[in-house]
Amino acid sequence: MDPQDAWLATLGQLQLQMNKGTYETWLHGTEVLAFHENRFTIGVRNAYAKDWLEQRLRPTIERALTDILDQPVEVGFTLWAPAALNEANDDPSQPSDPPARTNGTHGPSRSNGHAGDPEPTRAETQLNRRYRFETFVVGSSNRLAHAAALAVSEHPGRAYNPLFLYGGVGLGKTHLLQAIGNACQDQSLSVLYVTSEEFTNDLIHAIRTHTQQELRDKYRTIDVLLVDDVQFIAGKESTQEEFFHTFNALHGNDRQIVMTSDRPPRAMVTLEERLRSRFEWGMLADIQPPDFEMRLAILQAKAKQRSVEVPPEAMNLIAERVQTNIRELEGTLTRLVAYAQLTGQPITVEMVEGALADVAPRHHNLTPEKVVKTVAAHFGIDVERLTGRSRTRSVALPRQIAMFIARQETEASLPQIGQVLGGRDHTTVMHGCDKIATLVEQDELLRRQIVSIKEQLYQGLYG
Repeated sequence: MDPQDAWLATLGQLQLQMNKGTYETWLHGTEVLAFHENRFTIGVRNAYAKDWLEQRLRPTIERALTDILDQPVEVGFTLWAPAALNEANDDPSQPSDPPARTNGTHGPSRSNGHAGDPEPTRAETQLNRRYRFETFVVGSSNRLAHAAALAVSEHPGRAYNPLFLYGGVGLGKTHLLQAIGNACQDQSLSVLYVTSEEFTNDLIHAIRTHTQQELRDKYRTIDVLLVDDVQFIAGKESTQEEFFHTFNALHGNDRQIVMTSDRPPRAMVTLEERLRSRFEWGMLADIQPPDFEMRLAILQAKAKQRSVEVPPEAMNLIAERVQTNIRELEGTLTRLVAYAQLTGQPITVEMVEGALADVAPRHHNLTPEKVVKTVAAHFGIDVERLTGRSRTRSVALPRQIAMFIARQETEASLPQIGQVLGGRDHTTVMHGCDKIATLVEQDELLRRQIVSIKEQLYQGLYG
């Protein structure tokens, strides 16, 4: 039997033995590149498929080929690029690597794979020119994320791939993401910035209009893919399937992938394991809420950009009162500047006090003790029992909820929270917080209970 016919027959047999997703992921598009001395050389499209086939499916494939040819055979896998083969020679038994094109400045020039297509414009990639590394304020809470993003922009596809940035709302993830995109476009690389919602909408549109190939051309032939709020693809099967193949295609060709999320991959409980593991392949960098010094530095930088004079005392007051969110910090300054311009008055401490009247310092008056009392009252448990040694679920779960809320809503450290909850070790508190963070993603009732407890807390403080 001809080697190519034997391989097609083997693929048909394997397709019957495994589910569609497995077959499409690892075997679809493979071809025989050579057959010599009872050894098949099979071409695959990316390194992940090559590794997976060698480690997991080689014995199964060899048995199937042996049965079909009625003689023992061996199978090897190699990376294969069809376009490069056609350019190099007409002999498929001699696979060759795609020819690299250089631009003389930034190493390999990887356009979008279509020679006649124009490079995407900044409007098409939705990049905001204001988001640059030069305008990003670096502090202890974001130093690692900034350094990783800068390295990626200087060596896309080689430094950290993928780069996964995570942190709370309004801490600068989108700024860093688009700063990478702007820096890469300055190097004449093709960049695509999308939110996970836009990716999902593009997929739905492609399915409805039968234009899946156009979707793949859009996402898989660029140099840098930037995905904001990637956590929203979790739980969406078709979106995860398409993103999985897009990820493999880009990563297998050394194209850079950068994602942002409000949580690390391990906390995305409805995310497929194969995607979670890929998200963790490269570099994970978290961004923490800014400390007082960094908040002050951000305010000073923004005031300088707007060319406005703000007294140091007013700056300090804003930095003290707005503690967790850089976006809220900037918004407060914008309101003050607008008010000062409209009234023709200089910005004063009194003006800041008035502007911040509705900005209650969430953590200022809230203590772990108050959290424990509120949680105990909510669940009808004595505080002594909540902080005691009991491990029954009716007590252990509320205790972990108290740990979780105290960690989120107060300035207390893990050891301090543990001390209030009966002298528990900080690792116990950390475990409790992680457990509730995971359960909140799955349990709607628990999520509502936590919201209700927080409302009780703040009604008691500010009501």
